[in-house]
Amino acid sequence: MKIFSVKFKGSSKELNKINNFNFPEYAFVGRSNVGKSSLINYIVGRKKIAKVSSYPGRTQYINHFLINNQWYFIDLPGYGFFSKKRIKKETQKLILDYIFYTKNLFCLFLLIDSRFFIQKIDLDFIKKLNNLKKNFCIIFTKIDKLNRKFIEKNISFCIEKIKNNGFIIPIWFKVSVKKRYGRKNIIQYIQKFHNH
Repeated sequence: MKIFSVKFKGSSKELNKINNFNFPEYAFVGRSNVGKSSLINYIVGRKKIAKVSSYPGRTQYINHFLINNQWYFIDLPGYGFFSKKRIKKETQKLILDYIFYTKNLFCLFLLIDSRFFIQKIDLDFIKKLNNLKKNFCIIFTKIDKLNRKFIEKNISFCIEKIKNNGFIIPIWFKVSVKKRYGRKNIIQYIQKFHNH
């Protein structure tokens, strides 16, 4: 498995600091505990680059990782689970401000847990992305947790739900960190931006 060079460049809640980077950015967002940090570690071939927590709502900052001195992976806070409404509101504003104002965002990866039918909070977030006219891809995580029939049913339901809401069907990927599946397709998708 290819291992990338990774440099943690810090965490931030201030947009003026976020916008100081000069490399293309690929951001990962989704509900809390959907597997963003685990996926980043898997893609770069490292175990503990992005901090993984079993408790939802722990990440409240935007974390920046410089990959191969060529691009950034951005680990965004999870949306939808915080013990205090004030923190939830601030965090969701931070996520949307980053997506809207960051000039170097090449692709936003929206992670959805494949074990469940798509939830209202995910559809609401997709609606916001559509309103902002922001392109994104979906990554269905944890496909090893249920049998293939149920996973495919959940994914089909998700795509159909997006379509029925009048949204454009995004490019989507399936991954399993545990089974080491799906990494190659995501890397190839990212690298295609740098081959033109």
